[in-house]
Amino acid sequence: MEPIKRVFSKSALASAVTLALGLGASAGVMAQDVLKVGLLATLEGPFAAGGADGMRGAELALKQRNGMAGGKKIEFVKGSSNANPDVAVNATRKLVEQDKVQIMIGPLSGGEGIAVKNYSKSQPGITFINGSSGAQGTTLVDPSPNFFRFNTEGAQWMVGLGDYAFKDKGYKRMALISEDYSFPYSQVQGFMAGFCKAGGKMVDKVWVPLGTKDYASAIAKLPRDVDALLVVLGGSDAVNFLTQYEQAGGNKPIIGGTITVDQTVLSFRGRRPEAIVGTPTAGPMADSLDTPEWKAFVNDYKATFKDGFPTPSLFAFLYYINTKAALDALDAVKGDLSNNQAAYRAALARNVVKTPVGDYTVDSNRNAIGPNFITEVAKGPDGKFFNKVVRKVDKVDQTLNLGKAEFDKMGLGTRDNPDCK
Repeated sequence: MEPIKRVFSKSALASAVTLALGLGASAGVMAQDVLKVGLLATLEGPFAAGGADGMRGAELALKQRNGMAGGKKIEFVKGSSNANPDVAVNATRKLVEQDKVQIMIGPLSGGEGIAVKNYSKSQPGITFINGSSGAQGTTLVDPSPNFFRFNTEGAQWMVGLGDYAFKDKGYKRMALISEDYSFPYSQVQGFMAGFCKAGGKMVDKVWVPLGTKDYASAIAKLPRDVDALLVVLGGSDAVNFLTQYEQAGGNKPIIGGTITVDQTVLSFRGRRPEAIVGTPTAGPMADSLDTPEWKAFVNDYKATFKDGFPTPSLFAFLYYINTKAALDALDAVKGDLSNNQAAYRAALARNVVKTPVGDYTVDSNRNAIGPNFITEVAKGPDGKFFNKVVRKVDKVDQTLNLGKAEFDKMGLGTRDNPDCK
């Protein structure tokens, strides 16, 4: 039996070719209309709970735009670290060099931020936007032209708290226990800048490694002749210390770092949050903010994430505002990332980000200027714990609102600086 011969007319053949080309062109347009954004958070280690909530914050910002920005569909390509700077850089490198993301959001913790900032200099064609990391040195020391941070940093988050501890709480002599890396150094400086200026004395500092589980020796080193402790620990470190300090009979009042008594700690099951009711802390948000914008943000978070916290954690909030900034700028340039993303970065630099707590801008080092809140831990009628607003400080900049000359005289926060024994 002879094979069937198919004969095409010239017009039919031309139509088929045109259709094939059209389909190919459409596929190309569709491929170009998807923009890959890297999203890195710590999903392992002491800040794993915070990292998971950071991812929720980024996802919420994208969900509020129906997954689109700049006329393009946004695809998150996710990576994980464990708060180790080398791990964060390796995860970022994979997202940038193998997965070919065009914009990078992250990381979560302070040492990671400095390391990723340094890596960003080797990738001038990619724009890096912070996740929640808060070390001062990320933007104050040798800043990268393609690294933006739309959240205020760790020292800024403590502005006003030292003054509050001295004048309102009456704490004249304090001791410190803190994790030993860049972010806590920034937090301690932000607190001590105000506390020392008001006349307070920090009589001793006890530093512990990130991820410490047994605090017996550290607790034994803490002096007893103080009015209160400044505790700058986060995640499981904060939970472990607070539990063991209570069990050891520790009874000094506590001033908390920004993530010492946030929702990742207050919602932890297995210890008594009642022991820290009344604990002051400070940061760029507060659970009890009574504004329509904040309430709408919290309600959207709770409706979207049934497995989330009673209110968004600091990490969710910071990843949310950094992701929102990234998407706002994409809209402003209609998705144009040409010329090494020059127009996009210009849009980021002039962006005024409307956040649930107020407006954020960035300075010449591409670091945020924004509001700060003094809070105290409280228990609501529903039995849940939250941070209630005590005071607000507006437009906190990276000189801690001291002015450049006074800040430069003090210098960057380190293990030993500042010191007001």
